[in-house]
Amino acid sequence: MSNSNYDRRHFLGTVSAATGVAGLGLLRPAMAGPVRPIVGDASKPAVLGGAPVRTKRYPSWPVFEDSDRKAWKEVLESGHWNRGPRVAEFEKKWGEALGVRYVTATSCGTSALMAALTALDIGPGDEVIVPPYTFIATINVVFMKHALPIFVDTDRRTHQVDATKIEAAVTDKTRCIIPVHLGGNPANMDVVLATAKKKNVPVIEDACQAHFAEWRNKRVGGLGDMGCFSFQASKNLNSAEGGAVLTNNGDYAVVCRSFQDVGRNYHLDENGDLNRYGKPGWNYGRNGDNRRMTDFQGTILLGQLSRLEAQSRIREQNADYLAKRLKEIGGVIPAEKYEGTTRHAYHLFMAKYDPEHFSGMTRLQFMKAMRAEGVGCGSGYPPINKEPYMKELVESRGFRRIYSEKEIQSWIERNHCPENDKLCEDGIWWGQTTLLAERSGMDDIANAVEKIKKNADAIKKAV
Repeated sequence: MSNSNYDRRHFLGTVSAATGVAGLGLLRPAMAGPVRPIVGDASKPAVLGGAPVRTKRYPSWPVFEDSDRKAWKEVLESGHWNRGPRVAEFEKKWGEALGVRYVTATSCGTSALMAALTALDIGPGDEVIVPPYTFIATINVVFMKHALPIFVDTDRRTHQVDATKIEAAVTDKTRCIIPVHLGGNPANMDVVLATAKKKNVPVIEDACQAHFAEWRNKRVGGLGDMGCFSFQASKNLNSAEGGAVLTNNGDYAVVCRSFQDVGRNYHLDENGDLNRYGKPGWNYGRNGDNRRMTDFQGTILLGQLSRLEAQSRIREQNADYLAKRLKEIGGVIPAEKYEGTTRHAYHLFMAKYDPEHFSGMTRLQFMKAMRAEGVGCGSGYPPINKEPYMKELVESRGFRRIYSEKEIQSWIERNHCPENDKLCEDGIWWGQTTLLAERSGMDDIANAVEKIKKNADAIKKAV
């Protein structure tokens, strides 16, 4: 393992392999793997030749049942493989589950974000406020609109955007705020929404990792002007690839539905429902793209949705227990939740590593020792705002036609997030599949941390 940070998808696959998990294979149900015999001294760190704390596999992902096979086969045999009734049924159920009227399923979470930005007519010369601690898709869509992402620093206590700093970042060019409910932990939506109202700027919630997360007993994704979800293979609600954009605003809904359907004309009927004008396949109303979901994905999501609530409860209970144990041990500090958070989705269990509790052992050494104990962890996101390609992009020929040298240099100078830099140096993650394990699986994580802490001096010298 290099000293570089891992992105979320790389991390999940790496941790799965390190712990003997089947990873993200699409045709394997979740199960506990075989118990391997313990060999060696259990009190000695595994990285130094002792017996590992955990010899049992954590659950693999995704989970599926015979009913999923049957439903998928029905779509296969129907010959209706494109967007159809299964997608429409999922949109209806997802909207009901989140308390939002209009849902448009898309090919992925990135597509959902692109549709939302299109509905707000985001384009060249605009600024969009984003956090620097997020998956790259949140930023990519802004650049694809030839707008500029304006990074607002991270609150290291929660690993979320520091919403108290958003107002200072708003200018007369700000056209949108995108808070990210990273890892399923809601951003401070009281402050986000109050700032947005004060500055008259719309809000798109990036809830791609936050299925069933809640802010003051209302599910995220329906709090702002629009909300976006991802159903990519690692997500708590999974169709391999897929996404959805949600809104209670009919005008936004029309644009989102039209955009993902190659620009075909849609309207709201007398009941306020979305309908398409003209004959199927014709009658275009705007520039659009093909970002539609298929009925194969729709039917998979319907089956996965039936298990989401039960799985969410398991993750919550295990995360609360793990957080309690880690706090007792010290040195690995779980991310806090804001007072308004009434439910954390726990796509990720995020924490900070404090080397002072481990005799100055580096995070890389700690991660290597944890992996040897059978409970590998990831290092979280890198500082996205420092990715070299971003500076190269804004200095490219196309962007220079839009932005002056002064504007480009101003953007570069504003692009500093010192708190986020620190978090990227000490972040520690466990994924949602780990949280689906039995309670003893959480004890194994905590016991491994405790074992490494007790032997930190020896590990530091040897690893």
